[in-house]
This record gives sequence, C-alpha cells and structure tokens, in this order.
Amino acid sequence: MNLIIRTFKLQLKHPFTISRGTRTEIPSLIVELQENDFSGFGEATENPFYKASVEAFENELFQKRMIIEVDSTKTPEEYWDYLYPHFKDNMFLLCALDEAYTDLYTRKKGLKLYEYWNLKPKNLPQSNYTIGIDSIENMVAKMKEMPWPIYKIKLGTKNDLEIVTELRKHTDAVFRIDANCGWNVNETIKNSIEFQKLGVEFIEQPLAPNNWKGAKIVFDNSYLPIIADESCLTESDVEKCHNHFHGINIKLMKCGGLTPAKRMISKAKSLGLKTMVGCMTESTVGISAVAHLTPMLDFVDMDGALLLKNDVASGVIIENGNIIFSNLNGMGVELLQKK
Repeated sequence: MNLIIRTFKLQLKHPFTISRGTRTEIPSLIVELQENDFSGFGEATENPFYKASVEAFENELFQKRMIIEVDSTKTPEEYWDYLYPHFKDNMFLLCALDEAYTDLYTRKKGLKLYEYWNLKPKNLPQSNYTIGIDSIENMVAKMKEMPWPIYKIKLGTKNDLEIVTELRKHTDAVFRIDANCGWNVNETIKNSIEFQKLGVEFIEQPLAPNNWKGAKIVFDNSYLPIIADESCLTESDVEKCHNHFHGINIKLMKCGGLTPAKRMISKAKSLGLKTMVGCMTESTVGISAVAHLTPMLDFVDMDGALLLKNDVASGVIIENGNIIFSNLNGMGVELLQKK
C-alpha cells in the first residue's frame, strides 16, 4: 500500500461554541491508503482538549510510514490489531488509518462496508443537528436556518433552562441536551425534571468524566436517560458505564476507529446500555464511516459535515435527519479536493 497524506482547514458556517470554548475552523488530516487502482480514506481532526494536532499527526505518519505501508492481505480487524501497539498513544491517528484500511479492503472486495459487516440499512436512526451555545436569538435563528426533526443543544451556561424553554417555543422537534461536563450533580437532577417537561429525549455527559460517584447518583435520580461521552472513550470504559449511565456515545477518533467502535457497540448492548455513535466536527470522510454503523445503533449524531462551509469530500448524505448512502463501495467516499 501507498500512504498519501493531505491536510485541510475546515471552515465552519458559524462560530461553534460548547462549554469548553469556541472554534471557527477545524484543521483536518485525510489519510489515503492506495493499492493498484483502489483507494481508501480516513480522517483525524485537530482537537486541543485531547491534545491532538494535525502537525503531530503528520510527523508520526512520516516516522511510521514503513509500518503502515504493508500489503493489504489482512482483514480490517487484523490490521487494527497489527497497528495498535504502534499507535496506542494516538487514537485519533489510529482511527484515520483504520477507516482508510477498512474502506480500501471493502472496495477491493466489491462491497459496501455495511455489506461486509452483514448489516442491512433499514429502520436507521435519524441524525440530530447540533445547535452550539450562543445568544438565544442566534440559537433560534440557527434552528430556523436548518429545520430538523432532532436537535442536539449544547449547554453549560448560567441560563440553560431559559435557553431550552425559549427554543421549545419555536419547534416541536425532539431535543437532546449535551452539557459537555458543564454541570454538577444537583444541577443535573434538577435540570432533568424541567427538561423532561420540555420534550428532551436524553442528557449527554453532564458531569466531569471521572466523577463516577456523582454519575451513580445522577443515574439513580435523573428523570431522563443519561448518555456517557467523555466518560466512555475506549473499549475498557464500556463496562464502567454500566449502572452509571443509561447509554454510551462512541466517537471513532476517541476509541481508535471503526473496528473497536463495533466491538464497543456489541459490548454495550450485552450490558443493556443504549448505543449511540457521535462525531467531531469533521468532513464527509469521517461522517461516512459513522453511517455504516447506524444499523446497530439506537441514536446517531453525524451532523459534523453539515456545519462546514467547505466540505472536502462527497459520500453519505444527511437530509432532514435521514441517512442516504453513496452508491460507491467501501465507505462510499470521494475526495473533492486533492491538493
């Protein structure tokens, strides 16, 4: 295989704010693994919270090129196991390589990825559309700009209840709340009572990631389901979430790609946890990877590319929350920009 590295700056349509800060662009690295006439693509985006930078991604890929560029005779699962010891300290990069190899492998097989997994794209969950923290007026304007059946609302402000109460006046859509670790235990339980009345489906990661004692109290007393995000990064975290959360939100970049994500979904289901896969703000490369897992999921958050001014790829499309797969094999991705 031949490794090709491309970097992009993904510009956002609007400044995007969560409880940890605001971003207007997202540096992204696209990995291409090429063999004969076939190519597979994967993505890793920069994330200061997880100390992940595109410059560091590039440096590590150049250093480990010979490890990566082996013949594509292994299954994606075998390739992930082969790569893991070399990239276990960089899950974002491992994710990009896992996506690219899985895409390449299934294209060579003449299969769409969900076909390789023996999944059927029927009765898929709808994706939410995310409204970042802003003035109430601007949050309402964003909803009107993008009418949608499900909104994820980012919170973690001093007037969270006021925000949701006002937004509810402008839509009948389902609300999901993501506090991004911005609340305490009492605040979460109190908010769950009020938000249940306002048509909220669940609350995502209200507490700090390591506050397991608080998570148990919230789990036992919340009026709404609580979904783990920052508390469930990798496979070893799934078991910890049992009896502390009602479900988990898996991010491919945080867990190391499609291969471990699929195992995490199966483990969560065996424990009676609801399953969700989310996204970072990323291009259609990463979003298309998420889409192929949706037949296994209860919920999905794959709106990352919809927030962009300048997507760099085509592939899976999201229309009014509904997932439309590409006709191409593999993940169904084509790069629009090849610089």
